[in-house]
Amino acid sequence: MHEQDRHAPRRGPRHSVAKECAMDTHMPNLCVAPAHRFARARRQPCAARHDAASGSTCAVGERASGYRWVPRACCAIVWVLGVLFAPYGAPASGLQVATFCCDVTPPVGGQPLIWVTPVATVEEPLLAKGIILDDGAHRYVLCAVDWCGLCNSSHRLFRQKLAAAVGTPVQCVAVQCVHQHTAPYVDGDAQKLLDRTPSPPRYVDLPFLDRLTDQLAATAKEALGRWHPVDRIGTAEVKVDRVASSRRILMPDGKLQGRMSSAKSAVLRALPEGFIDPMLRTVTLASGDKPLVRLHYYATHPQSFYGDSRASSDVPGFARQRLEKKEGVFQIYFTGCSGDVAMGKYNDGTPQARDELTARLLAAMESASGATRFLPVGPVAWHSLAILLPPSPDATLALARQQLADPQQSAIPRIRAATRVAYAERTSQPLEISLLRIGHVHILHLPGECMIEFQRFAHEVKPREAFLAVAAYGDLGTGYICTEKAFEEGGYEPSASHVAPRSERILKDAIANLLRAQ
Repeated sequence: MHEQDRHAPRRGPRHSVAKECAMDTHMPNLCVAPAHRFARARRQPCAARHDAASGSTCAVGERASGYRWVPRACCAIVWVLGVLFAPYGAPASGLQVATFCCDVTPPVGGQPLIWVTPVATVEEPLLAKGIILDDGAHRYVLCAVDWCGLCNSSHRLFRQKLAAAVGTPVQCVAVQCVHQHTAPYVDGDAQKLLDRTPSPPRYVDLPFLDRLTDQLAATAKEALGRWHPVDRIGTAEVKVDRVASSRRILMPDGKLQGRMSSAKSAVLRALPEGFIDPMLRTVTLASGDKPLVRLHYYATHPQSFYGDSRASSDVPGFARQRLEKKEGVFQIYFTGCSGDVAMGKYNDGTPQARDELTARLLAAMESASGATRFLPVGPVAWHSLAILLPPSPDATLALARQQLADPQQSAIPRIRAATRVAYAERTSQPLEISLLRIGHVHILHLPGECMIEFQRFAHEVKPREAFLAVAAYGDLGTGYICTEKAFEEGGYEPSASHVAPRSERILKDAIANLLRAQ
């Protein structure tokens, strides 16, 4: 036994997985398996259930054929990995935290930034920053990575290696990207599809990913020797001034006007801020009067610039690291549901604008630190659901298959097409959403590039007494996750979505089900 493991908290007993599926009577469009404690046992096959109201069948987690998309417009299809542990299933008295930080910057000339731009210079290192929580019975990992995206098996690779390193089930590991566009966006499954075609573009360096995740896992494992007791948890909610703005502005004539991360046009910058969530939410873990780590959650596309060969953690990374240096407290930044939110109203693309955006985000983070109010740590629980979001329509997929196989196409359209096909072919691997609860504090982890509506919805349905923070950009195999209304309106985001419009109802049903888990 390693010295660092000798004093590790003893693990609690594991429990068997429930075999039967049941319809949730409070949510008639959601087919779910009952809540159960997590187990190492094999996943059991779930019987198909018949919906008497619609006359259709929802097949869930069929062992023989894997998961399959059910063409059912009125049913949200969710297979529940389960409520992993009993509600508030661990006492607060033994909670400990360990922090880890790993440089995940690609080498110059190596793994490209989004999409195929090689790194020429490093303006600011890209970091994977995380915490490991141990309540005496279970361990949980939250990790934010300064990359643009991790998709499909590449996202699973990060989670699986972190889980193995700290000795916990992979379902208890949340890995979210911060989503800077001065960083890699990787989908190993898409690269493998491209490799089967003539003259494939080199988009993912698979050996580099393997080495990097080994390094990250080793960093997390080493952190197990640096536990700190946690007896207080603090929360703060602060309005951020002039950073986020909507990317989708509906004009008086009914036309949709796009406004992305920077806008050189004064006319675009003069348009209203639009539909956003202006609040920064901060969770602080402390031992007595000493803050140990702060987790910051804010919803906006985090880049002030992109398209050149600089690797950079950009505005959120600058603000995060400056606050860490000033306070001497470990800081992690998570990006919320920002699929249709960016900095365009307040960013003309100049270095001065970037400095001002950084200063305003940093000011909000400092205000949150000062405004934090602490309570004793409450019981800890982790809940997880697995969901199936149906892929893009067949016609869109057929075109994508043609594009990825065509060597006459340029690299980026072929890569984009491959990512769409890769998601459509992952029918045996559902997405996961999870919720960490520490007393009244709820931290929700979502996949994909969700529109802000999903975050606003989560705040509407959360328990009244709960403090909720939302992190998106988990598994980005989905591309954008849009509302049905956005698909009707058109624009860039729906065109870059890998999932069908009815995914909105499926994801919202799952969010509601998770937030009300007891």
